[in-house]
Amino acid sequence: MESTDLSLPCSLVHDFAAFMLPVRNAILFQVPFGFTITFPLMENDTGEAEYYRESIECLHCSFHGLLEATLLSLGHLETRLGLKEEVEDARVVQWWSLYLTILKELNNISKVYTGLEKVFWQKMRQVKASLCFLVVKFATKSEDYGWLFEHKEVMSFEVRRHLAIMMLPEVGDGGGLYCMFIDRSRLLENSFEYIGNATPKNLQGCLFIKFKHEEATGPGVLREWFLLVCQAMFNPQNALFVACPNDRRRFFPNSASKVNPLHLNYFCFSGRMIALTLMHKVQIGVVFDRTFFLQLAGKDITLEDVRDADPPFYKSCKEILEMDPEMVDGDNLGLRFICDIESMGSRKGIELCPNGKDTIVDSKNREKYINLLIKHYFVTSVAEQVACFAKGFADITTTSRHQPFFRCLNLEDLDLMLDGSGNDISVEDWKAHTDYSGYKKSDRQISWFWKIVECMSVEQRNALLFFWTSIKFLPPNGFAGLSSRLYIHKSSTPYDHLPTSQTCFNCLRFPPYKSKSIMQDRLHIITQEHIGCSFGTS
Repeated sequence: MESTDLSLPCSLVHDFAAFMLPVRNAILFQVPFGFTITFPLMENDTGEAEYYRESIECLHCSFHGLLEATLLSLGHLETRLGLKEEVEDARVVQWWSLYLTILKELNNISKVYTGLEKVFWQKMRQVKASLCFLVVKFATKSEDYGWLFEHKEVMSFEVRRHLAIMMLPEVGDGGGLYCMFIDRSRLLENSFEYIGNATPKNLQGCLFIKFKHEEATGPGVLREWFLLVCQAMFNPQNALFVACPNDRRRFFPNSASKVNPLHLNYFCFSGRMIALTLMHKVQIGVVFDRTFFLQLAGKDITLEDVRDADPPFYKSCKEILEMDPEMVDGDNLGLRFICDIESMGSRKGIELCPNGKDTIVDSKNREKYINLLIKHYFVTSVAEQVACFAKGFADITTTSRHQPFFRCLNLEDLDLMLDGSGNDISVEDWKAHTDYSGYKKSDRQISWFWKIVECMSVEQRNALLFFWTSIKFLPPNGFAGLSSRLYIHKSSTPYDHLPTSQTCFNCLRFPPYKSKSIMQDRLHIITQEHIGCSFGTS
């Protein structure tokens, strides 16, 4: 790293990574598939493993030496980051990126030896800050960071989000402009046709939205379209998704969605839309139920995971599992390995396993019975819907790596990306990110304005923000996450006129009202839910 030859460190690290692959393969070939090497080796080891003893011991020793040296360097880096020092030497910054390559190989080596992987990740937790910094600073789309997904706890939300977003294209990567002309009265149907008929390359370009009989266009209209379409997609009346009883913002696929003959096409459309909202960084105020998220991430579903999706089912299953064994073994419940399903107004029984109708549920197999019930109700019954959603989502991603987008996230991460900071808007944060044109911060109209906003309900603040920006849900880091600051502009319209907005520029316009009561009345009108963005312009 201290060499003046800039190519030498990079060459050494990449040669090291290339050399490790055949070394690891040669050593692992000596042990049964799926097993690891217990170190130190026993003195009486014989056969091929004995032939590789020196290599096995050397690799183990090299791992510890290189890990300690790397940790020392990352510790120094963490100290500098903690002190907020500015790094002026570009060469130093360039070398830091090589630590990611080294750490990836150390992780691979740790899998060769019993217990060494646990040691590696314990050490990573000690340098979490510098590891997160390196990933955000130097991670590129061309590299595979699947090794980090195995232990997401060593990454912050910002890092996990960064790695996930890298799997999506940048807006405009597809080139060109994809135009959509939408009739608000047929919002979902029109959007379904445009998005469904588009090629992935079309959608990876720039999107242009124009509503029928309206002049407004631009980023503000695009944000409004995303919000309205996603709300329509998840509207239970459209039978695609079902809301969780205890949290009406959370949704999972509706097993009865086939009432719509095009339901699978709509799930593919839904997958594309969610990927596009993430790509365009638009918060939509909708989040996924855990059962839905886990299937998209390729994970198994447990009983605890279904608690929110179906509280009565969860409660019944818990009672069965906690019931006295003698009570269950006495067949007092009369349970068999079957479940009832309702289809087109009629009910029928489905066997959960071969000869399920004759298999009695007892204390020994009740856990298996519960697991099969969970699999049927939350996996098998919606497998086609989830598969189509995943296909639509994958249409937008740019990566061909086997780790899907959702594996690098926790459910709570996706919540923040889709729902943002929630409904509670900080007025102080709002003020701090607002500039003025024609007004000064000390003007009485500005003082009145913020006092009125402070007294607004959560719903009114959200309506005002939407009127002002076409944004209803802020990013996770609040107003700081918006693409530009907000503006209040003094208009020359008569004093009794309503405020107007230019959502593309995050600009709110109003005249210098003569009194606080007049301003409050005008703001009350535009913050009614049914008004929406009617008085806004592009």
